[in-house]
Amino acid sequence: MIIVRYADDTVVGFEREADARRFLDDLRRRFEEFGLSLHPEKTRLIEFGRFAAQNRARRGLDKPETFDFLGFTHICARTRQGRFLLKRKSRSDRMRAKLKEIREELRQRMHHAIPKQGEWLCSVTRGYFQYHAVPTNAGALGAFRNLVTDIWRRALRRRSQVDGTTWDRTKKLADDYLPKPRILHPWPMQRFAAKHPRWEPYAGKPHVRICAGGA
Repeated sequence: MIIVRYADDTVVGFEREADARRFLDDLRRRFEEFGLSLHPEKTRLIEFGRFAAQNRARRGLDKPETFDFLGFTHICARTRQGRFLLKRKSRSDRMRAKLKEIREELRQRMHHAIPKQGEWLCSVTRGYFQYHAVPTNAGALGAFRNLVTDIWRRALRRRSQVDGTTWDRTKKLADDYLPKPRILHPWPMQRFAAKHPRWEPYAGKPHVRICAGGA
């Protein structure tokens, strides 16, 4: 059993489905004793992990479900060599919300000098990358940067009815001001690698099933 928790969001992983179901039932009963309940939409029991895809295919089911946790969608994937890979991708709804914030704020800064706009967009984009630049998420980082560039282009074109700001010109501005997407965080097994008296060689390996939920 493994537990990962942040505030009221929790992911609990089990090797056996029966253990996961028993835990979920016990957790519901325990919460009820204190007048609490699990979030009905966020609390799910799903099959996830190294063997989930092949086990589900054997039973004629679709690919494993995904789950959201701390701003990322977690996906059962494969490396080019065919090994299991836990893929983390920025949640699309959170990305849309962030882009909407940028669009609205840039509308207020529409008539600022381009260098001032560029410095602000650089700060916002860098802050987004510092959290989301995890392994397997490079595609989402590139998409975010491209969408920020397009928002900037549209804002510049609104400054004048005869403005001729093209995509090529805005792309050059983006190259001058916006950071390039690159992975900043290490792989989880590198980040949490530690040796101590209780260390085991298979510590940190993904479990087969994860019960994802929150209070």
